[in-house]
Amino acid sequence: MISWATAFQLRQRLKNSLWVLPLLGGVVGVAGAQVDLALEDRVHLPVSWQYSAGTVSSVLAAIIGAMISLLGLVVTVSVLVVQQATGTLSPRYMRLWYRDRLQKVVIATFVGTFAFAYSLLRRVEEGTVPVLGVTLAGFAAGASLVLLLFYVNRFTHNLRPVAVAAAVAAAGQKVLFEQAGEWRARRPALVGDVRRPGGPLLTVRAPRYGTIQALAGKRLVHAARRHDCVLVLMHGVGDFLPEGTALIEVYGSSAPDRRLLEGLVATGIERTIEQDPAFALRILVDIAIRALSPAVNDATTAVQVLDYIEQLLQSLAPLPLSSSYALCDDEGHLRAVVPGRSWDNFLFLAVTEIRLHGATAPQVDRRLRAVLEGLLTAPAGHRAAVWAELVRLDASIDETFSDADMHAFVRSSDRQGIGGRAVEAARDGSPPSGDAGCPASPDSPGRPWAVTGPADGRRT
Repeated sequence: MISWATAFQLRQRLKNSLWVLPLLGGVVGVAGAQVDLALEDRVHLPVSWQYSAGTVSSVLAAIIGAMISLLGLVVTVSVLVVQQATGTLSPRYMRLWYRDRLQKVVIATFVGTFAFAYSLLRRVEEGTVPVLGVTLAGFAAGASLVLLLFYVNRFTHNLRPVAVAAAVAAAGQKVLFEQAGEWRARRPALVGDVRRPGGPLLTVRAPRYGTIQALAGKRLVHAARRHDCVLVLMHGVGDFLPEGTALIEVYGSSAPDRRLLEGLVATGIERTIEQDPAFALRILVDIAIRALSPAVNDATTAVQVLDYIEQLLQSLAPLPLSSSYALCDDEGHLRAVVPGRSWDNFLFLAVTEIRLHGATAPQVDRRLRAVLEGLLTAPAGHRAAVWAELVRLDASIDETFSDADMHAFVRSSDRQGIGGRAVEAARDGSPPSGDAGCPASPDSPGRPWAVTGPADGRRT
């Protein structure tokens, strides 16, 4: 019986594979040809649909050549996608691109049509003409051309940076929706509350190097409950582990089998988004800072990516995020402690590098301020981190822009970067933030509010 981690890896390989569905298409094509040959004598088409052996051979040969040419075109497009993604977007995006179902269906249709036509061509003889088969092959070739048009149209539009950002954000949103209920059921935990002076009963070490891609949380709880112990995971999803690194510590009177615990933690050569929404943020930030590099200098792309970063942050804000979580069984007994990510970690990941790389781009500073001000509606425990980022943004602007007019302009909030409508920050009792599109001080018209920190609500 294969372990949970092995099954997870197999699912990942099937999702990432570009050959499994096309291979299945080829098998279906060959099988379809055999079925067609069995039906040729039973299905009679009108006289106008009858063909000679020479015509059938020519048509099937043309279809076979067309399918090979179309496969070559798809391979060429795939190479161009790889070049563009690795050069101007983020190599991490390729993992999502490999999973596109339309691409796999297109290739499978080409291969299936090729296999069907080739299998029929072998059986064309004088007096034995697969009339039904050549008709079906013609329809399959037409469907292949239609799918090719959809394929070219889709990837022509979907390879734009903003479309890639939307796809990555959608993948991150999907993970958040799937795990939102599980996160709300967890409670923060401290590893120190579980560890005992005598040390762990068992320490499970990483059997091989790799990145933790997923954890089987419910199975870990079930294993700990059966042995009446507590499992402490030393590393969380997204961490890279050298071989032999301590992975799980077991505290209690008895411990589950080492191999069983190893099989509940899936590792691979790179991170995945399945249980790691921070990886979606990582990809978005990569795209933004590449756009802000001196070689590209495309601040507008960075602003568009910030739109989707904001969406992910808004989805994360209401969740009870913590640096570690307690997993309990049905009776409420602590069974496992799993590393997590706090709100501060997510926020720092999302905005720090963009703030540093876009310090000299006014529209990036203005859009970043709008993102942070929008997060001031987050739960009270999360606002301190938002205020800290606003203060860092103001310090960066103060250091970069010495001209008074430009300084005041850059410290304004704008959801379009430059040219949008001024947005008033939602304060909820907190001090007003920056120029941030807030109304002018009533006792000093035209003079904006300034960030003074969460403990000081005075105007300057």
